[in-house]
Amino acid sequence: MCGIIGSIGPNQSAPFLLEGLKRMEYRGYDSAGIAIYNGTALETRRAAGKIAKLEALLVAEPIAGTVGIGHTRWATHGPPTARNAHPHLSADGTVAVVHNGIIENFTAIKSALQDLGYEFRSDTDTEVVAHLVQELFEGSLEEAVINALRKIEGTFGLAVISSRDPGKIVAARKGSPLLIGIGEGQNFVASDPSAILAHTRQVVYLNDGDVAVIEADKYHVIDINAIPQPRTVDRIDWDLAEIERGGYAHFMLKEIFEQPNTIENTMRGRLILEDGTAKLGGLNLTHEELLSIDNIVITACGTSWHSALIGEMMLEELARIPVSVEYASEFRYRNPIITPTTLCIVISQSGETADTLAAMREAKRRGARTLGLVNVVGSTIAREDDGGVYLHAGPEIGVASTKAFTSQVAALALFTLKLARKRDLSVVRGREIAQAMHNLPAQIQKVLDHAQDIEAIAEEFKRASNFLYLGRGYNFPAALEGALKLKEISYIHAEGYPAAEMKHGPIALIDEMMPVVFVAPHDAVFDKVVSNIQEVKARKGKTIVITSRDEPSLAGMIDYEIRIPETIDMLTPILAAVPLQLLAYYIAVKRGSDVDQPRNLAKSVTVE
Repeated sequence: MCGIIGSIGPNQSAPFLLEGLKRMEYRGYDSAGIAIYNGTALETRRAAGKIAKLEALLVAEPIAGTVGIGHTRWATHGPPTARNAHPHLSADGTVAVVHNGIIENFTAIKSALQDLGYEFRSDTDTEVVAHLVQELFEGSLEEAVINALRKIEGTFGLAVISSRDPGKIVAARKGSPLLIGIGEGQNFVASDPSAILAHTRQVVYLNDGDVAVIEADKYHVIDINAIPQPRTVDRIDWDLAEIERGGYAHFMLKEIFEQPNTIENTMRGRLILEDGTAKLGGLNLTHEELLSIDNIVITACGTSWHSALIGEMMLEELARIPVSVEYASEFRYRNPIITPTTLCIVISQSGETADTLAAMREAKRRGARTLGLVNVVGSTIAREDDGGVYLHAGPEIGVASTKAFTSQVAALALFTLKLARKRDLSVVRGREIAQAMHNLPAQIQKVLDHAQDIEAIAEEFKRASNFLYLGRGYNFPAALEGALKLKEISYIHAEGYPAAEMKHGPIALIDEMMPVVFVAPHDAVFDKVVSNIQEVKARKGKTIVITSRDEPSLAGMIDYEIRIPETIDMLTPILAAVPLQLLAYYIAVKRGSDVDQPRNLAKSVTVE
């Protein structure tokens, strides 16, 4: 959520800032703005709505200057209006601030500043930072920012410029990602590497507590006590083409169709067919440490929580280790049982999810070893966990996660296979699982080859106002994920349930207007799901059934059938996810929804 961009050097800032903001549109936002030093003073342009409105404003009222910052805002304090859009100026107009995060004590700071005569022009918490930096300025921008940070409580990614110290951008981070981009005579700051990828691949990731002073030809990082902090330079290893649509109508559709490749990338070099096991070099766990694990906690949010539920069943079935799955947002606010032999697995596509990061830090504080499953190299979770597994799914631009979800499940299957083989799983069973995993990319492609059939089903249900998704065993989380995808992008109310729970309340909703999606491949609990399908048909519900073979017992019970290839039970959610994603996508498109940037949602939730 929200995006920060800044540039300093010989080139004009406005075109670069606009380009960077557009690259970050996928993160979710509802207003945008820039501030540029024009040689004598700071000028801002801000607009509510899409970046196109800001761009039109800059065409009408251009700004010249080579030092600037920009922002896309996702509203927290105050509605999405031009006056609440960032950047915010200080009272005297000499300081401009962009901010991701939340200033928790802004009310107290605002009151103190009002007592000093400062007038506020927005509803935001961020404006206090601009006034505070002005109040504390004594000649050095970084000193004023540091002194302001000492008074601030909360989370922040900040970028600040000043007409009184114009040759620099000062950036600071606590709980919200920021990086420095190192160019040729032109340096950058951004909250997302995609914003600067067209100009440099050399980046420095900031840690919590870092303050960066960025000039055109140099930079340095200090802490809040002005002590230098050495930071390594990393290289972005993905291409600009990966964040382009490549001929697809939407990023989400592109990412759905990428899944044969992304699943293969997740498994590449890790799956050992002949030994029926997996090789995961980043775990940082010895053989003895792996065997000493006697319980596992998996913590995540949203789609990642659904993959965690599947991982729980895999690990308990095959590795025979007790597993609990926790919402990251709840984990640290209770008193979880953590021991030195607990492994805490944290799952986050971005590696920056605020609640998941906080849960990982709490688990570490309590003595657990932590293992991160993340997609973004260099993310905070990836840098702070004890070990990890990168998904290698490539940049995911669509807000509704697709390829990251299936890669998360594949990564959990790899870890399960490795751990189970080190315990009691036989090599014969291990080979069966490994071969089934090896077959997944081709099987996913078979599902994608019939996307038009799923689009035809979507046409029938584009005007529905409610959906029910049902599954059992491994496919209950798949049902949850299918319902989440539909509600995220089409705004249709949808709920996922274990199929047997339908009788305990949701069956009251079933009538001829209620479409019910069953995830019912031929697995160990298939016969139980058949009876649930019969119950829906008895009440005139419309059934959309994901199956894996012909079944006489379902004759006359299926209104719309989606066929997926057969696989072992633990991998069925990966195959089932693909038609569920396509169904949600096509329904949303036919309803005219903004599929890649659904309302009120952000790609990376970096505040609590």
